[in-house]
Amino acid sequence: MEDKSLEKALEIYSALITGKIVSKQNKETRDLYNDFYSDSLVYEITVKLLKSLNLNLYEYNDSIFISAGDGNKVFGYTNDDLKKTMGLKLNKELFLVYFIIYQALLYFYTDSSTYQIKEYLKLDELIKLVSQAADRIAKEDEIFEKDEDNSRGTFRNIALFWHELPTATSEDKDRNKASRGSKLGFVKLTFNFLSEEKLFNCVDDRFYPTDRFRAIAENYFEEYKGKVYALLGGAENA
Repeated sequence: MEDKSLEKALEIYSALITGKIVSKQNKETRDLYNDFYSDSLVYEITVKLLKSLNLNLYEYNDSIFISAGDGNKVFGYTNDDLKKTMGLKLNKELFLVYFIIYQALLYFYTDSSTYQIKEYLKLDELIKLVSQAADRIAKEDEIFEKDEDNSRGTFRNIALFWHELPTATSEDKDRNKASRGSKLGFVKLTFNFLSEEKLFNCVDDRFYPTDRFRAIAENYFEEYKGKVYALLGGAENA
């Protein structure tokens, strides 16, 4: 019995780690989803296996997803890995990508108590949101002067870098092409990566969040909101 449950748990793990959607609605993985919830031993073994590999398990909309845990260098990305994957050269380019993702996240989730997610985000609208956030950060000189380790100074450098970029270049005439030479190009570059990670579906100039994105966004901030709160400055900069 235990051997059979272990075999099923390994099947579920294999499906998840290879990017398959284990879901009640997915014909290919429906049986695995049912095994996960109907057999307590399969559930227990799967959860323990994922935890031992520092993988987070998230459940959403009759589906289960995994993501790399904090500091997981085997299944996650280091900064250098991500720069190489996205074709970036400088740290400030990577930090700008993080900043764009953060603004997109805020657009869909104002806070963890209200999960009224919007259907999609337009490319031009996101550029405007990032510019507005960069404006606010660039003006908050007093915050950066008080920061002894200059960690928030990095945010100001990102804001200044964003403002130095033109909105678009001649290369951006092809709206599907991503480059590092403009605001539009950086947003497209960011969402090309998020699309490959199955976090967004990109249709023309609209970005639609997937269930995987929703599962990770909602569960991650419930689990790590204290850490995120501290990184953002706690009560002082809430």
